[in-house]
Amino acid sequence: MNLKGQAFPDGFLWGGAVAAHQLEGGFDQGGKGLSTADVMTIGANDIPRKVTDGIDPNEFYPNHNAIDFYHRYPEDIKLFAEMGFKAFRTSIAWTRIFPNGDDEQPNESGLKFYDDLFDECLKYNIQPVITLSHFEMPYHLVQKYGGWRSRKVIDFFVKFATVVFKRYQHKVKYWMTFNEINNQTDFESSHALFTDSGILPKSNEENEKLMYQAAHYELVASAMAVKIGHEINHDFQIGCMIAMTPIYPLTSKPEDVLFAQRAMQTRFWFADVHANGFYPQWLLNHFKEQKFNLDITETDLRYLREGKVDYIGFSYYMSFTVKDTGKLEYNESYDRVKNPYVKASEWGWQVDPVGLRYALNWFNDRYHLPQFIVENGLGAIDKKTVDNQIHDEYRISYMNNHIREMKKAVLEDGVNLIGYTPWGCIDLVAASTGQMSKRYGMIYVDENDDGTGSLNRYRKDSFYWFQDVIKHNGSEIE
Repeated sequence: MNLKGQAFPDGFLWGGAVAAHQLEGGFDQGGKGLSTADVMTIGANDIPRKVTDGIDPNEFYPNHNAIDFYHRYPEDIKLFAEMGFKAFRTSIAWTRIFPNGDDEQPNESGLKFYDDLFDECLKYNIQPVITLSHFEMPYHLVQKYGGWRSRKVIDFFVKFATVVFKRYQHKVKYWMTFNEINNQTDFESSHALFTDSGILPKSNEENEKLMYQAAHYELVASAMAVKIGHEINHDFQIGCMIAMTPIYPLTSKPEDVLFAQRAMQTRFWFADVHANGFYPQWLLNHFKEQKFNLDITETDLRYLREGKVDYIGFSYYMSFTVKDTGKLEYNESYDRVKNPYVKASEWGWQVDPVGLRYALNWFNDRYHLPQFIVENGLGAIDKKTVDNQIHDEYRISYMNNHIREMKKAVLEDGVNLIGYTPWGCIDLVAASTGQMSKRYGMIYVDENDDGTGSLNRYRKDSFYWFQDVIKHNGSEIE
């Protein structure tokens, strides 16, 4: 098929994606409580961010001020409208609504902030696409209950979800529950469990068991929220959010292929539960073999069946590769190998546009649900010229190549794709490192890693390129 001149379906949601804690700032304003993101210091490439016990005045916390979207959102939404956005994916900071997480009543100032933000989007006919939990939760729930170690957190999350569903039921149609819930697969990395679940394992705790128990509570909370959301507004579209990294076998050696298959099962069983409403049998067998004895009740399993998602939301940045290790248990911290056929970014992320088409077809064949690419992009060091120009042709090339493969999946393969919101449409604090210098945006924010800078916004070359893509609904991509 000749893709030149072929557009995406009418109503396709072009836009951009961010997360509350990575751009809002105002961490202690409007009645907001302390979140897990607020106690993470700055790091760097290969230097993990530290998690401090509360706020240490001798440390720098980049999320505290971020890019000050909290005060500047009208200016930024206007820029998104200029680019032609049809959708804007962000999250609601849980601690703006329930500062401690277990509060009796919600914080009206926080609720009003998102009322105003969503109204500003809708003024320009931009659909808000909202994640409930995006790598942050009330720090109080970590201190008092141990984060998602505790079943009690299910009720706190469901209460939060219910409040915002009711409040914004006429302003928000598209929702997602937990951002990249499956990143916890890498449970031995320094902060995977803390970022997703507010858990810092103790020396006598088993990381893998902790991960499965926390993930189960989150999946139950997600299913309960989906069920309640549909009762509040039948038109709600509520999805999951999965970090999609296709995992290839290094060779066609059967053992490599089988191990890659198990690696895919290990990373994406979360989506199985979200979409199918039950645990895959291989995983139940694994629980039994490991004698995990997880707290999973019959009531939980009923909620999972009743609270299946409406669509698969996912991020796509890279693919992984593995080879046979002699065992059929995938450990993400150790078992990945370099793919000789793809290049990597400055941060070591393997750039693989064809993998996006593979991912779309893999999800389509497995779940037969609509899909929404809610993150995709290239983190890079951008240079601003003396006349405030940012020539980011590398980002344009990255996005063009990925949209081309996305277009093939939609027009040739028949994948039902709702929209595409590339990550960090405006420069923001990187979740993994806390840096500003790892930039994804099509709008440059004048801010340095140490928080200095004017915070002025500048349009990059990619701004104008993406504006043209949206204007022509992708028909110029070939």
